[in-house]
Amino acid sequence: MTEPTFEPEPKPEQFEMRRLESLSNTIFGVAMTLLAYDLPKAAVFTGVPDWNDLARVYSGKMIGFALSFIIAGVFWISHHRRLARQPVGSRGAVMLNLFFLLSIVLLPVTNGLYTNYPMSSAVAVLYGAHLSVIAGLNAWLWWTILGGWSHENMASLFPLLVFVPGTIVAAFAPQAAPFLWFLAFGGRLIQRFYRGRTGPGA
Repeated sequence: MTEPTFEPEPKPEQFEMRRLESLSNTIFGVAMTLLAYDLPKAAVFTGVPDWNDLARVYSGKMIGFALSFIIAGVFWISHHRRLARQPVGSRGAVMLNLFFLLSIVLLPVTNGLYTNYPMSSAVAVLYGAHLSVIAGLNAWLWWTILGGWSHENMASLFPLLVFVPGTIVAAFAPQAAPFLWFLAFGGRLIQRFYRGRTGPGA
C-alpha cells in the first residue's frame, strides 16, 4: 500500500496568488470595457452628422481610447506572467498588487478626461502621471519577485522610462505626448529580442 501524501499547510502570512488572479481578471475586464463607455456620450452635433463630423469628433478620442486599451492589455499580460511565477505571496506583496489593480481601476477616469480634453496640458500631464504610476508599480512588482537586472526587469522598466519623459513633454506640447507614450510597448520587443538571442528555453 502506498502511504497517503499530505500537502503542507500554507503559512498564515502567505496568500495564494491564484485568488488575486481571479480578482485581477475582473478588474482588467471592467476597466478595459469602461474605456469606451463614454465615447458615444461625448458626441455633440448641431445637426445630422456626416463623415466629416464623425471624424472631427471621434478621431482624437479614438487615439486616446486605443492607447489606453493597448496599455491595459500589455499590463494585463505582464501581470499574469508575473503571478505565474509567484504562486504564493506575503501580505505586503498582496497589498502592492492591490495598489497596482487600483491604478488600473482609475484608468477609465483619466482616459475619459484625456479623450475629451487632449489639448489640455494639465489633463495630459495627469494622464501621463497616471500611466507612469501604473508602469512604476508594475516594475516594482517584477523587482520584488526577481531582483537583479534580468531581461524581465529591464522590459518592465522600459514603459516607465518612456511615460515619464512623455509626461514632461505633455506639459509643453500635449499633442506630441501620445506619440512618445506609444513607444512604451518597446518593452515587449526587448523580451522578444532577448528570447530570440538566447533561445526558446530562456
